[in-house]
Amino acid sequence: MAETPIDFRTQPDKYRHWKLAFEGGVAYLTMDVNEEGGLKPGYKLKLNSYDLGVDIELADAVQRLRFEHPEVGAVVIRSQRDRIFCSGANINMLGLSTHDHKVNFCKFTNETRLAIEDATEHSGQSYICSINGIAAGGGYELALACDQILLADDGSSAVSLPELPLLAVLPGTGGLTRLVDKRMVRRDHADFFCTTAEGLRGKRAREWRLVDRLIPPSKLVEETRKIADEIAATSARPKEAKGIALPPVERTIDGDTIRYPHLVIEVDREQRAARFRIAGPTDAPPADARAIHAQGVAFWPLALARSLDDAMMHLRLNETEIGTWVLTSQGDGALVEAYDALLATEASSWLVREIVLYWKRTLKRLDVSSRSLIALVEPGSCFTGTLLEIALAADRSYMLDGVFEGSNLPAATLRLTSMNFGPYPMGNGLTRLGTRFLYDPKHVVALEDDLGAALNAEAADALGLVTFTPDDIDWEDEVRLAVEERASMSPDGLIGLEANLRFAGPETMETKIFARLSAWQNWIFQRPNATGPEGALKLYGTGKQSKYDRKRA
Repeated sequence: MAETPIDFRTQPDKYRHWKLAFEGGVAYLTMDVNEEGGLKPGYKLKLNSYDLGVDIELADAVQRLRFEHPEVGAVVIRSQRDRIFCSGANINMLGLSTHDHKVNFCKFTNETRLAIEDATEHSGQSYICSINGIAAGGGYELALACDQILLADDGSSAVSLPELPLLAVLPGTGGLTRLVDKRMVRRDHADFFCTTAEGLRGKRAREWRLVDRLIPPSKLVEETRKIADEIAATSARPKEAKGIALPPVERTIDGDTIRYPHLVIEVDREQRAARFRIAGPTDAPPADARAIHAQGVAFWPLALARSLDDAMMHLRLNETEIGTWVLTSQGDGALVEAYDALLATEASSWLVREIVLYWKRTLKRLDVSSRSLIALVEPGSCFTGTLLEIALAADRSYMLDGVFEGSNLPAATLRLTSMNFGPYPMGNGLTRLGTRFLYDPKHVVALEDDLGAALNAEAADALGLVTFTPDDIDWEDEVRLAVEERASMSPDGLIGLEANLRFAGPETMETKIFARLSAWQNWIFQRPNATGPEGALKLYGTGKQSKYDRKRA
């Protein structure tokens, strides 16, 4: 019997593990994990430990707060449990999970943590973590994603990253990187902290920069509220504005075809590929920000971003053998350009800002998806501006030179808009054009001279915007061979190759989390010391001592 697919669509009245409440300009996100509410059978979520299901609800809440609650300027993450904040990822769940599920779980959790930081930095929604007990492993990593960490000074409340001494793995959701890059903890202090299972508490935790404030337990609730109120009062978010509702994304699955608003995905199991058919807008954009608000989730850029985001998460977790995503589009490039112009003109609107930031996060999710990405720029396509970013994210792109015999579709063109020159940076801090032309930054500046021009295959090739421009005689064979070639190669090797090539240029905390740390966690998760019959993950809680292969490799 096939497993029930993991569904990332949820809403607050369906939450099993989080409670969302509001007091003025402050939202309180309270963790109260249902022990019996695991995503899969075989483990209990004791001590506020979490699995992917807990994180799906958290990700939904973080997204919902940005769009539905413009009045919220501060978010407090806290625990409902007495003397326990969060004990991290559930160990029994990790021990029972397949390797690909563990890594995809870590990746999604990383993306959720980054979304919290993005909300703090760009949306005026600062996150505060109020710790009333033990914050271990992923529990402390959640705290690290927040702007401030408050710790009860009661002699027992503590923070720890015990993965190495207890489980023979690493803090897989950015713990090590945030420790030294974000909180700037000294290396020697971090070394001691990460090899001490019980962690640190009180004065030393504050002095070593592991937390920001120590608060007597009797005053923790009151002081947390006071700090949150002060931060919310200084937020630039529009306190009198009304949010827009985020109903579940519409999705239907019929065999190997998945349908969303403005997106259809066709799965080819023989080729181990999925073809994304992205539909451009059919109507002119609304007049202004007020009209955008009136359309809500039906506004084409927002509707498509939600569809694309859910589709990527669905394919990542439920279609792990579909290793190549073929990216196509159909529509009027001039209409896409008009929507981009509206986004640029109304950039001061809080809602437009959130839509653009959502597209930034969605494109970043595409960048770090462990899939081969091939873009096809065909007659009738609309890879313009925001949609052109999807083609620029691809590992390679093919653009037809001319038209197909017997077709009445217009020749393929590309269009650059202002959205290609800043609003959608990659994890390395550069635009996709800046990353593509790292060897010649002046070329990126020169490309602004071509804003709005309908570039045919010859022009796009001359400007370096596509990889190959076959004619209709060679098109079918070249595309087929590219997809077949990808299906014939080692998925592990391709993941490593693609991840190394996609992020040229400067290293940031974000690229470290997804590249260096994720790569090591990927490797360590497969080593016998962690996952073998006598590995630490398998024996955790049994009282038996792990037997390590002592060779340093």
